[in-house]
Amino acid sequence: MENQKLPNATAVLILGIFSILTCCCYGIISIILGAIGLVLANKDAKLYAENPSVYTNYNNLKIGKILSIIGIALGVIYLIYVIFLFSTLGMEGIEQMQQEMMRRYGS
Repeated sequence: MENQKLPNATAVLILGIFSILTCCCYGIISIILGAIGLVLANKDAKLYAENPSVYTNYNNLKIGKILSIIGIALGVIYLIYVIFLFSTLGMEGIEQMQQEMMRRYGS
């Protein structure tokens, strides 16, 4: 019997990468992509545990799961930061801060 690839390992890896890349989009997208990646990773991990000798790309699954966890953590941290900014400065304070940053570092 030939070795097969886990059905969602590549998708989990891609979702984990995009979860990290999108952590600055208010954290929401990162959390969603990471959660989907974790669900798919757990599904494939159960499939691998049933018959480990059949599947070959379990390392991709592990790496994707780790990246998804990191993406979720970064997304949660950024979301907490955004909530903190809005609660302390308000929308006007954030706009003033952006204008000040543009004056200092902008063109």
